[in-house]
Amino acid sequence: MIAFVSGPVAALGPDSAVIEVGGVGMALQCTPGTLAGLREGEPARLATSLVVREDSLTLYGFAQDDERQVFELLQTASGVGPRLAQAMLAVHSPEALRVAVAGGDEKALTAVPGIGKKGAQKLLLELKDRIGAPLGTAAAPRTAAASAAAGWREQLHAALVGLGYATREADDAVVAVAPQAEADGGSPDVGVLLKSALQSLNRAR
Repeated sequence: MIAFVSGPVAALGPDSAVIEVGGVGMALQCTPGTLAGLREGEPARLATSLVVREDSLTLYGFAQDDERQVFELLQTASGVGPRLAQAMLAVHSPEALRVAVAGGDEKALTAVPGIGKKGAQKLLLELKDRIGAPLGTAAAPRTAAASAAAGWREQLHAALVGLGYATREADDAVVAVAPQAEADGGSPDVGVLLKSALQSLNRAR
């Protein structure tokens, strides 16, 4: 198993990053929060989880070991694959998920695209004894660095489309959170913006 990769960031995409390791470019699927902390040409170290399928090998990258661990624990629940687990971590931090499961918070889980009320209830039951108790840091903001001012719109839009929203819905959500981004001085945390955008989309539906 590949536990982590370390090296300069060779390329960044809407939902992925390429890290150069020993002259080889390793492509990793990442959440917007993780991508926001990366810069092309700068060194990075990402915890990883390798998902093996009959027709593919996909490497997922995470800014923190805790995020990787929760990603893997989420997939022990029935019906949760790597894409849904990543979507859950795109919306909530690992600690926020622990708090939601411990408190039986259905609304927190249904804020994730692809999870309905019944699915949330089932996940709360299955994950209660697996994901662990809250560590007491739910209120702490994500530690990912702010994204570049010129790129937050593109990153946010791509993240929403990647989570299954239509292009027009993603456009509307970007417009809805623009005032929040500007209030942050034009260099907002994409992970925080994504959470606000998802809330606005849920209200619109």
